[in-house]
Amino acid sequence: MLVQMTSGKDSQSDFMFLSETWLNDSICAPYLSSIKRMLLSSMKRFVLFCILGVMVFIFYHGWPRITQYPTLNPLRSDGNLTILIWHWPFGQSFSLKGDVCWDLYQIPHCKLVDQRSFYPAADVVAFHNRELIDGSQKLPTDLPRPQGQRWAWMSLESPDNNGDLRRFANLFNMTISYRRDADITVPYGELLPVETEEHLVEDRRVNKSSLVCWVVSNYRSHYKRSQVYKELSATVPIKVYGRWSNTPLSSEDLLPTISRCYFYLAFENSVSKDYITEKLWYNAYLAGAVPVVLGPSINHYKAVAPEHSFIHVDEFASIKDLGTYLQQLAFDKKRYNEYFNWKKHWKVKMNKGWREMVCKICTRYDTLLQHKVYYDLESWDKTTL
Repeated sequence: MLVQMTSGKDSQSDFMFLSETWLNDSICAPYLSSIKRMLLSSMKRFVLFCILGVMVFIFYHGWPRITQYPTLNPLRSDGNLTILIWHWPFGQSFSLKGDVCWDLYQIPHCKLVDQRSFYPAADVVAFHNRELIDGSQKLPTDLPRPQGQRWAWMSLESPDNNGDLRRFANLFNMTISYRRDADITVPYGELLPVETEEHLVEDRRVNKSSLVCWVVSNYRSHYKRSQVYKELSATVPIKVYGRWSNTPLSSEDLLPTISRCYFYLAFENSVSKDYITEKLWYNAYLAGAVPVVLGPSINHYKAVAPEHSFIHVDEFASIKDLGTYLQQLAFDKKRYNEYFNWKKHWKVKMNKGWREMVCKICTRYDTLLQHKVYYDLESWDKTTL
């Protein structure tokens, strides 16, 4: 075939025409549709892969990160565990002579030490957060960390008072806290069953002389508890004790004074997950006053406190309604005494000693089957769920 050669646009047009004609008429034509389908399918898979990657990234970085690695050597010990208290909380030390964990708390195979020379041999090293935050103590990051050694972060403070924990990322393996989701849960108080059913006082209102009382030293007007107190005091009389009111109580006078009150304001200074302190367990329950609580949600209280043993501020549409309820309840013998029925079956145990808290590591050590690292301790501490 003779093809006339031209120049310019005509030659380009002829070339495109010949190319299309050849492609359409050649043996390649049957494969074009298959190639197009393959390309479209590959593009779809690529887009889907990108979307999934973004979702995984958002999920992974949007939650408190706790990295867990399977370990070839689970957290088990053939003999005593050695727990090193790197520094004592608030600078107050206690004797560690003898077998402290067994002698005081019947926890076996648990050796507490506070001499830093034990660092290379310690299975766990416990650090109290307050001193790390204020700079009076430092982590031994300049020392080689023995293989398999666990670092425990300790705090019974609310997140508002724990400071910025971002500096501790990827350092700690376990947490010791009042929180129920901590590795070692140490609440301010807890319930223990009584051995025999207790005989209750017929009328708990006897010897009560004040409707509501409150012991407070750290008063801040912007705290929620201060705002609720101010509003409630406009409805009912409230007897206030503590440094703020210039009527401090000694430890010997605290419970006898509160026992003369129908109700006690167990108001926490921070509204945080599981943060329920001695204000409920000691000041109210052990004194024999019905606690009016302000803190985490009512479900957090129901998870740890006896049924029908407290009055939650959030149960009422207004603080005025709360005040009215307290006044009516104080004059109703049957209904008021029902708030103490739990004492037939339960008693309160206070957890105050730091030695006991650290000894509890040994009770949980063998159940921590994975080597856990708190990659983002700050997010874990500040979570509100």
